Amino acid sequence: MTKHQKRLSVPKSWPVERKTDTFTVKAGAGPHGQDGVPLVVLLRDVLGYVDSRKEARYALSEDAILVNGDAINDEQRPIGMFDIIAFPGREEYYRVFPDEGGRLALTAIDEDAAQSRLGKIEGKQQIPGGDTQLTLHDGTNVLVEDDEYDTRDSIVIDNDDKSIVAHFPYEEGALVTAVRGNHGGKIGEIDAIDITPGSGSNTVGVSTDDGGFETIEEYVVVIDENFTGDDE
Repeated sequence: MTKHQKRLSVPKSWPVERKTDTFTVKAGAGPHGQDGVPLVVLLRDVLGYVDSRKEARYALSEDAILVNGDAINDEQRPIGMFDIIAFPGREEYYRVFPDEGGRLALTAIDEDAAQSRLGKIEGKQQIPGGDTQLTLHDGTNVLVEDDEYDTRDSIVIDNDDKSIVAHFPYEEGALVTAVRGNHGGKIGEIDAIDITPGSGSNTVGVSTDDGGFETIEEYVVVIDENFTGDDE
């Protein structure tokens, strides 16, 4: 199987130039599905910390790079929305966050903020034994004993012990960011959730500092007011 991916056909969320070269690195198996960006692309094309896959492999072999608190040794490991990338030796920490247009970007954060990551609940089911299994946007499964969580809510997971440290319900008044569509990267509060009869997607009205927008609810994620790591 080829380890290359044509640049012109990569997902719109990938932070790569499409017309500079024919190929880029193909993402390996892992979280985030087809939207996952190979770690080496972020190290080489976005941060400029390595010049080649060989250099990336060396850095990873030294356990110099952590993703969501875990040392990674695969340069093709898919990286996606809300992942935390840490460089302890450099004392640099980043959260993967959509910029305007929904393209994935790296937002610098402090060390404390890098101790946990956000996850959007996209599935929920009862499992044998009575516990509830939550499936997050990146494919991660989390077991909980109580039933206070709903799909489209967001949770914050500690990167050390993988426990849930915060819960943000999806409801009117919640702070959200759009992660896809024409309004990708915009942040605001939910004004209204309009239920669409039948199989169509529900729509969400979001108010922002410069007005507002409307999008389908699959495109928004509930976040914490301090989530982006901005100093504003």
